[in-house]
Amino acid sequence: MAAAAEGVPETHREEPVRDDAAVETTEEAKVPAEADITELCRDMFSKMATYLTGELTATSEDYKLLENMNKLTSLKYLEMKDITVNISRNLKDLNHKYAGLQPYLDQISVTEEQKMYLLISLSFKILTQLELFPP
Repeated sequence: MAAAAEGVPETHREEPVRDDAAVETTEEAKVPAEADITELCRDMFSKMATYLTGELTATSEDYKLLENMNKLTSLKYLEMKDITVNISRNLKDLNHKYAGLQPYLDQISVTEEQKMYLLISLSFKILTQLELFPP
């Protein structure tokens, strides 16, 4: 409309340039022959089957990897369980031995206390005799 307002007739307006390679004519848009469609369908299904086979194979390999990882993890847990059982058994043995030694340890403590009191008493007597410590 702006072109008409300026005095340029509408019939002389520039048309957009078309690329002839991108435009189909009615002859090119014909439906392919039945044999072509059949062959294209077979090709498509063959490629789809190859793709799905690849996807299923990859998924199967992933599950095999997970299965192997689970087996290894299970073995590691069994090893850890054996180690824990051994540690627990050794700890019980050590506690039993300590309980067996406890009376001797108590005697040592009592003897140490007696020796300490004796040493203090003797030190006090010596200091008193030397008159370094008032009675």
